[in-house]
Amino acid sequence: MIRLDRVSKRYPDGTVAVQELTLEVGRGELVVLVGPSGCGKTTTMKMVNRLVEPTGGRIVVDGVDVTDADPVALRRGIGYVIQNVGLFPHRTIEENIAVVPELVGWPRKRRHERARELMELVGLDPAVHGKRYPHELSGGQRQRVGVARALAVDPPVLLMDEPFSAVDPVVRSQLQDEFLRLQDDVRKTILFVTHDIEEAVRLGDRIAVFKQGGRLEQFDTPAAILGAPATDFVADFVGADRGLKRLSVTAITSADLEHPPVVKADDDLAAAGAALGDERWAVVLDGDGGLAGWVGHDMLTGAGKVRDHARRMEAWVELDDSLKVAFAEMLQWNAGWIAVLDDDDRYVGVLTPATLHAALRRSVEAEAKDVARAEVVLETVQNA
Repeated sequence: MIRLDRVSKRYPDGTVAVQELTLEVGRGELVVLVGPSGCGKTTTMKMVNRLVEPTGGRIVVDGVDVTDADPVALRRGIGYVIQNVGLFPHRTIEENIAVVPELVGWPRKRRHERARELMELVGLDPAVHGKRYPHELSGGQRQRVGVARALAVDPPVLLMDEPFSAVDPVVRSQLQDEFLRLQDDVRKTILFVTHDIEEAVRLGDRIAVFKQGGRLEQFDTPAAILGAPATDFVADFVGADRGLKRLSVTAITSADLEHPPVVKADDDLAAAGAALGDERWAVVLDGDGGLAGWVGHDMLTGAGKVRDHARRMEAWVELDDSLKVAFAEMLQWNAGWIAVLDDDDRYVGVLTPATLHAALRRSVEAEAKDVARAEVVLETVQNA
């Protein structure tokens, strides 16, 4: 969808902002350009819509060489979101969103309908916010309007230059969540610039790490960059805690789980105690296979049903949640294990600190060997 072939940008004073950059972004892919200030990531993005003219190489968007296109028409067909939004203060929110449709000649009714549709898409009530002005909105709301405006004529490509960096951390996290939800719906091809590796890891399908002088150091998935940095610069940039960062891009799989004894809430205490044998505790399930709690062996004495003695289980996650989510649940509830549920809220197993660590190791080795995680056999003291 976007292809940069040996693209360079050199200024008249000899400064090289980008040098010999080759990069390809697939249709519907979100690629994050990340690196320190002055490394050429924003310049690279601006060359795609010719806000900056390249001095060498070719840039092709959806089969069209951008240097052959009319720059004004090119920019109207590419969504663009910047850090401070850039809304027109004298126009209402609806009018701001409808700017590009107006420029390309859409009739008034269609512009109005599209603006209201997009406000709903980004989580703003058209009846409440449509007639307001930018100064009447919070920073996070204005940023949502910026995204809506970029989507107004349904462009195939979005360019986003540090769009969430001007808001506080809580709002930024909320905007990132909302943006991921939105991308699941619209599947645009996106170049996203940030200096924040945490944001890059959270949002990107792939990450391009730049260093000073506009040199591309590594272009790969977040998991690969965190698990196997290609250069010392990349390792330093992602940080010594890259193992912890990798937790956020490593999903829980069924192969990562342990399977302790299971009893039913309606079981008799004596039968449940016998089923445990020498085990200290068991997971308690309801009749539909859902999580009902847990019970200790010493609690299964006397008459009655398991449900009368089971303890509520607060720590649980869903299959395909990240290991970071699981680790956070363990810490929040001070739990030695957490239950894992499927999409239908049925119990499938438990995750412990030991199996979480093993899952992370297995993920790193699978990436390095280019095999499925289930194929990785971890070395331990026993099998080394």
